[in-house]
Amino acid sequence: MLTKELVFGLILLMQACGPLLAETPASKQPNSPGLLQRLAEKTREVKATVQVYGAPVLGFFDTYYEDHIQPVTDSYFQWASSVRSSLWEKIHSTIDNYMPLQAANPTDKPQQN
Repeated sequence: MLTKELVFGLILLMQACGPLLAETPASKQPNSPGLLQRLAEKTREVKATVQVYGAPVLGFFDTYYEDHIQPVTDSYFQWASSVRSSLWEKIHSTIDNYMPLQAANPTDKPQQN
């Protein structure tokens, strides 16, 4: 019973708000830029701001990375690379050495019953 009343109330609300939405004034700028154009403009503004103020900060992060992070991570990268290459070599050697089962004598034929 509650569902019927809820649906009825929603229908009345939609009918009452429909004309109100139709009467909303049009935008003040008839040729206002679309969402993508505004987003592109904001992106250009942010990019320009980052280029002006961000260059010293990026230089600091590059120097910090080269001095503190890269020496530590290089050994891990080399270890992972060597493990990957050795596993890859093992896989290739296993595939190259694989031979399907063959009959003891190549002239033997399967027995027919």
